[in-house]
Amino acid sequence: MTRAAHARAILALGLPLIGGHLAQFAIGLTDTVMMGWYGVPELAAMTLATSLYHVFLLFGAGFGWAVMPMVAGFATTGDDQQIRRATRMGLWLSAIFFFAVMPLMWASAPILRAIGQEEQVALDAQTYLRIAGWGMLPALGVMVLRNYLAGLEHTRIVFWITVAAAIANALANYALIFGNWGAPEMGLRGAAWASVVSHSVSLVLVIAYALRRLPEHALFQRLWRPDWEMFASVARLGIPIGLTTLAEVALFAMSAVMMGWLGTIPLAAHGIALQIATATFMVHLGLANAATVRASTAYGRRDAQHLARGAQVAVMLSLGMVALATVLFVTLPDLLLGAFVDPTDPARDAIIALGTLLLIFAALFQLVDAMQVVNLGLLRGLQDTSVPMVIASLAYWGVGLPCAYVFGFVLDFGAGGIWSGLVSGLGVAAVLLAWRFWRIKLPELTGQRGLAPGRIAH
Repeated sequence: MTRAAHARAILALGLPLIGGHLAQFAIGLTDTVMMGWYGVPELAAMTLATSLYHVFLLFGAGFGWAVMPMVAGFATTGDDQQIRRATRMGLWLSAIFFFAVMPLMWASAPILRAIGQEEQVALDAQTYLRIAGWGMLPALGVMVLRNYLAGLEHTRIVFWITVAAAIANALANYALIFGNWGAPEMGLRGAAWASVVSHSVSLVLVIAYALRRLPEHALFQRLWRPDWEMFASVARLGIPIGLTTLAEVALFAMSAVMMGWLGTIPLAAHGIALQIATATFMVHLGLANAATVRASTAYGRRDAQHLARGAQVAVMLSLGMVALATVLFVTLPDLLLGAFVDPTDPARDAIIALGTLLLIFAALFQLVDAMQVVNLGLLRGLQDTSVPMVIASLAYWGVGLPCAYVFGFVLDFGAGGIWSGLVSGLGVAAVLLAWRFWRIKLPELTGQRGLAPGRIAH
């Protein structure tokens, strides 16, 4: 295939995934915007609560991510039985994980106080988590089933289901946060209930689609029966993926904790700037998902030329998005940030001023973030997860977190220093993951270790 053909194939697969990720992001964005209009203290508490929530959610999502390359590989050989087995055990592992972490969310206030958060912020965050935490069970189920569908290249339905969930979340937020349409005004608790509603809507829709359009897989017949061999296979692939994701998400969660040490306004500005940066990251994540599926099929055929050329195209598409987002971050900070804060809020000017600085750092770190997630997606397509887990953990926690603390507090650069640490950790991860794919795993497939990527592709 030519590079143009690869680009068309990646975009055909990836655009619905990107749209789905953006729709999923819109759920968090809606929460942030509406809570920002409701009150800055509530926004700060929700920022802290959702940071902890996503640490757990994305760790547990590792089992869902493991399903994608497994299903894609089994689909290459038309093995419906293996597809069913892998997806079912992904659901099992996700449910077990939920019941293990829900008690931690229920009793989160002491944890948050222990890491230096203000008493009221910690209590408010716990209030949010005690409700929103129940939405993690359907959310993890949706993660498994979305990756099952993506592995089969049923990506358009993933997009539309997530759009429906985002709409349900927005309507529930509008009603429950502010007390519209006869609903009680619940503020922070209303946002938490809206989150539960949106995840539940997603689960109902994705199950209905799987039953109607893919009955040959019979995913939910005798779901209660254990399959320990496949259980272990999904766990072996999913746990390193979950730990890799946990390492990155926990880095950002700790950055929110450190922002909380600086005060409510830095924490709120951090939450808003991170929401904006996350919007562009969803594009790179969708491209990485498409790269995983394409790499899985190429790897199953042992087609190194197809793998390398497709990988190059995925990287180039991601870099194009980096350039576009950088222009927006640097030229339109007031417009981007202003949408999140009530114009009459006395803290608005301070939040926008600090957020403008953070968006400059976001323009820097999105480059390295894009490169690390795309190369990570390529490695997952080769079912290479253990070494990338070690690389990510060392980069995020051995480099990123210490740098964030040193730059932010020892050198007293404040919020900008904390974000400099994020850039450092993601940069190291990007370099090492790219090295592993292009200089180690790809040459292994061709038997020509050390061959340059461009030469492999021709």
